[in-house]
Amino acid sequence: MSRTLIIAEHDGHNVNPSTAKCVNCATALGHACDVIVMGSDISGVAGQAAAISGVSTVIAVNAEHLKNPLAVNFAAETVASAEDYSHILGPSTTFGRDLMPHIAAKLGVNQVSDIAAVEGPHHFKRPIYAGNAIIDVAAPDDATVVATVRVASWKAAANDGSAAIEERAASTSASDHSRYVGLQSGGGERPDLQTAAKVVSGGRALGSEENFELIYSLADLMGAGAGASRAAVDAGYCPNEMQVGQTGKIISPDLYMAFGISGAIQHITGIKDAGTIVAVNKDAEAPIFEIADIGLAADLFTVIPELKALLS
Repeated sequence: MSRTLIIAEHDGHNVNPSTAKCVNCATALGHACDVIVMGSDISGVAGQAAAISGVSTVIAVNAEHLKNPLAVNFAAETVASAEDYSHILGPSTTFGRDLMPHIAAKLGVNQVSDIAAVEGPHHFKRPIYAGNAIIDVAAPDDATVVATVRVASWKAAANDGSAAIEERAASTSASDHSRYVGLQSGGGERPDLQTAAKVVSGGRALGSEENFELIYSLADLMGAGAGASRAAVDAGYCPNEMQVGQTGKIISPDLYMAFGISGAIQHITGIKDAGTIVAVNKDAEAPIFEIADIGLAADLFTVIPELKALLS
């Protein structure tokens, strides 16, 4: 019988919304779906995963060497638990892109990347060429499918499930050649960029790292994530993890606000699945206005303070 195993992404306290999006993809496969939660002291996280609609069983693996998301440790434990599964899915986030190739290599299969649509148990669609084309991908019928799910293409499954929780001891030990050093993030307490419902982004027109505080302050006022164009990141105005686009993060917020971003194709690739796109740029001919739902040809240094005053 075909079954799907999903690797839960979490921070030790909360399940990342990308997990519920993977469950929706698994539902499209038509298979029974289980979720594996790996970590240390994860009863709360396992409970959150069990509440995702469509999940049959949550496998909770508690071990000190799984406390931090080190791909070599997570991959080994996943493979040890995956014998009865025909499909293994993870999100196309930084976490999933690091982990899933390890799993595919251990199983000796090719990874399927960025599933945007399911045509059949071994037949998928995914974007290529910066999202300008969609390709059909067929995986061998007799091999385990290891894949990342393009989270920007899927809605999260509902939160009204009641899956059983099965606690297991770890079947593996810590890697002897890799160790977890630490996690650093420039995003502060703002919502995660890849799962935020609202995102405020800035471009090179901000002019400096100091001026980027305008983006941060508006994002904080709105309870939004903060993003940036590659030009702003390359100029040193903000950290690399804020980059949105083909070589950054692919996101699908309900609301995306772009200030001083021209709209190069590489950036548009990262936001084309957003619900509503609002663009503010002094250049009325900027390409971003072609895809914006709401566009304003104006100076961001005037618009942002006015928005903040209205929202305060």
